[in-house]
Amino acid sequence: MMQAFRRLGVSWWKLGLCACVGSVFGLGLYTFSYAQGGSYFSSDPNACANCHIMREPLDSWQHASHHAHAKCVDCHLPHDLVGKYVAKAENGFWHSKGFTLQDFPDPIRIKPKNARILQENCIKCHGGLVGDLQAHGAFADGSNQCVRCHVSVGHGAPR
Repeated sequence: MMQAFRRLGVSWWKLGLCACVGSVFGLGLYTFSYAQGGSYFSSDPNACANCHIMREPLDSWQHASHHAHAKCVDCHLPHDLVGKYVAKAENGFWHSKGFTLQDFPDPIRIKPKNARILQENCIKCHGGLVGDLQAHGAFADGSNQCVRCHVSVGHGAPR
């Protein structure tokens, strides 16, 4: 059989390289399919719960005050198209890494960059209510964020 490959000008290293690339591609395609990777391109809140660690936040969101008005992406991602998909890719990478290696905190905690996105989205949606606070610099202090007092608005146990 190798003589047939040699007649075609294919060497061992080319054949090995093709096998490795094909294996990596096949494994990646299988993993993407198994993990329902296509669902992460949507704004469906159920996609967030593909990972079991997000089941509780999804369940509590369904009973929270924002359920009828906002989905996960409305609060947790930038609203511009490029920013949204960059954040989805970045978060997807870190979430996949954390889930695969089981090195995420439990309960999970929002990272500073995502907390800034959340704060910006709160202000965008509720600008009419918090405009005076924003105009007077009330949000300049990092500890004075909307979720400091309204922690259970999106999800979480009511206080």
